[in-house]
Amino acid sequence: MMGLMASEETRTLKSTTAVSSAAPNAREAEEPGERAVPEKPSPRVWTAWTTRLLVLGIVLAALNLRPAITSLGALLEEVRDGLGMSGSVAGLLTSVPPLCFAVFGVTAPRLARRFGPGAVVCAGMAAIAAGLLIRPYAGGTPGFLAASALALMGIAVSNVLMPVIVKRWFPDRVGSMTGLYSMALAFGTSIAAAATVPLTDALGGDWQPGLAVWAVLAVAAVLPWLAFVRDREAPTAQNTHGRDAEPAREGRSEPRPEPQAAGQPALRITRSRTAWALAVFFGLQATAAYITMGWMAQIFRDAGVSAGTAGLLLAVTMVMGVPLAFVIPRVATRLPSQGPIVLVLGVCGLAGYAGLYFAPAGGAWAWAVLLGVSNCAFPLALTMVGMRARTGTGVAQLSAFAQSTGYLISIPGPLLVGVLYQHSGGWGLPIALMTALMVPQMAVGVLAGRDRTVEDEAGR
Repeated sequence: MMGLMASEETRTLKSTTAVSSAAPNAREAEEPGERAVPEKPSPRVWTAWTTRLLVLGIVLAALNLRPAITSLGALLEEVRDGLGMSGSVAGLLTSVPPLCFAVFGVTAPRLARRFGPGAVVCAGMAAIAAGLLIRPYAGGTPGFLAASALALMGIAVSNVLMPVIVKRWFPDRVGSMTGLYSMALAFGTSIAAAATVPLTDALGGDWQPGLAVWAVLAVAAVLPWLAFVRDREAPTAQNTHGRDAEPAREGRSEPRPEPQAAGQPALRITRSRTAWALAVFFGLQATAAYITMGWMAQIFRDAGVSAGTAGLLLAVTMVMGVPLAFVIPRVATRLPSQGPIVLVLGVCGLAGYAGLYFAPAGGAWAWAVLLGVSNCAFPLALTMVGMRARTGTGVAQLSAFAQSTGYLISIPGPLLVGVLYQHSGGWGLPIALMTALMVPQMAVGVLAGRDRTVEDEAGR
């Protein structure tokens, strides 16, 4: 896929050179009205290597969006024992990710307008690296929670900005690029789940280095984004895809929605029923995902499965997203409605929960696969964010609203599972809760998948 993108870029650069030589002063004439700081070159001269570097940055960023969570899930019992946590406190710990995503994710569009999306994602990767390195050695539960929040803050802003970056830099490849970074996200999730226990054993058996080692991956993700720290705007359409000048001007105005919307009222995203349906769908699928990442390994361990095998089962659940996260967005963008995909994923989730209830150890691998398919509601939700808005500004607002509201909705789920588990002494009630939440997830997902845009519903 990377080779195909590079060949496309090489071909389009030739047409770009021809257009530029035919009208050498056209871009110069645009500059005074576009930029307030004339001494900066604007826009960047985008080459095939620049595009490759951006794709690499997106992939590495996506790889880091879940290891902070799934590595902890694989060692949750050891962390609980090491820090003296009760089941309720452990439930609070598994609720921290959606809380941080809700609180910090809403700030991402404003930060991106102020500093540029590249700078924000770069800072986010640095925050992930620092948080992962600090939290095992912070000393006590409060320090562990604070360092986890630092890493999750970086994940939160990057979560929100990934659809925005794809929409702005790859507007004609939303499905394929969403699939690429969703696939990388799922791969990073599964690798952390599968490798954390073996890495911990290889590093001496202590859970602290087993968690801290994932900071190395985050440090690697910082490097390609350093090249985009000063890029406040997307490249022109001519520089990336060889299109004419009018789309180029539209592409350049998207990162600065205020001038573009001058004289018009702001998009009132809360007036859109589709935005609310997508936010609730996002919240319910996030609830299921964080319960799975935080507690599924423990469910299998309590059923008699060894710690290493439980980690592998969690990895199987996560790795299902690697192929499906690439396929589902491409299929979704070709359908007028995404409702049928929502229903298929929901049925797989219901079957997986039924298996966990009746025979958690006997059919463990089958339940892990079914729940992995069900968890692919996440890349579907991200794809619908890009499809339910027509402009980059609309996508930014919808992404921030849907993810922040959705993560707020998902906060009680993992915490409630921990409380039910501690007070009931088993997994019957928590699994019943997960099953019950899948039904409204399917209903609002069908509503969110209808062919309409938030601009039409909310109005400007």
